[in-house]
Amino acid sequence: MCYLFESFKGWKQYCDTHDVSLVQSVIEYEVEQKNSSEEKIWVGLQNAYTVMKDAVKVGLEEETVSRSGMINNGAKKVYNHPLTVLSPEFQKLISRALAAKEVNSCMGRVVAAPTAGASGILPGTMVTLQEIHDLPDSKILEGLIVGAGIALIIEEKASLAGAVGGCQAETGSAAAMAAGGIVHCLGGTNDQVFNAVAITIQCMLGLVCDPVAGLVEVPCVVRNASAAAIAFSSAQIALANVNAVIPVDECIEAMGEIGASMESRYKETAMGGLAATLTGQEIANRVLIQDIEILPDENLSE
Repeated sequence: MCYLFESFKGWKQYCDTHDVSLVQSVIEYEVEQKNSSEEKIWVGLQNAYTVMKDAVKVGLEEETVSRSGMINNGAKKVYNHPLTVLSPEFQKLISRALAAKEVNSCMGRVVAAPTAGASGILPGTMVTLQEIHDLPDSKILEGLIVGAGIALIIEEKASLAGAVGGCQAETGSAAAMAAGGIVHCLGGTNDQVFNAVAITIQCMLGLVCDPVAGLVEVPCVVRNASAAAIAFSSAQIALANVNAVIPVDECIEAMGEIGASMESRYKETAMGGLAATLTGQEIANRVLIQDIEILPDENLSE
């Protein structure tokens, strides 16, 4: 019997009892519960990572202007800016996360990991991690599969959907997946992986989902970049054995409780937060008018 990913405590106990790695336990789950095979899993992961890398490349090399005009080649501007705030690596991390998410906002091909609204976080972090540490794709794929296990438990104990738990459930979960994956890829222990998840969730608790004009553009794109930075920060802290204090399962439960109590206007309805500001409303009205104007006239088409 495989582990059904009900809690991080249970996941750790299962791995310890059966002497299997976090990676192998997720593979067992996919084989048994999804009727897959180990070979198919690795091929699928490689395909997904290729799409992630392609999204980063497209976002940094091609035009990424959304129909609303709110997204306008921001990733390239960050990537090519001559002033680096921290380091060239940090600049690349931020621009890559922006790039992949901008591709999504411009209707390009991305991997929804765990959602399209958070689709820049894993590409930004994994591509940058691989470059900095010269890791093979095989190690990055292990990080992605550890991230998948993390997402399974978050989905079970809270939610991955902005409409259910706010942006904490989307970018927060993706950042937690990335942080855990980073720690695994760098040789961290299971405890360190889970500690990175806990620290990340603590940093992302309460984040609302308030997309301007109902589009997954503002503030979604820049939040992907910020979440990518948080993922690296959490991984650095966890690898140094700094304790999150609150156990990871309790952090996820807190996220679920906050999501459940969050007002609906803050959960992907575009009725609160930034979407409800004067500028947000003006943008929404302009976008709506544009959409109406380009609709074909049914009377003329008859």
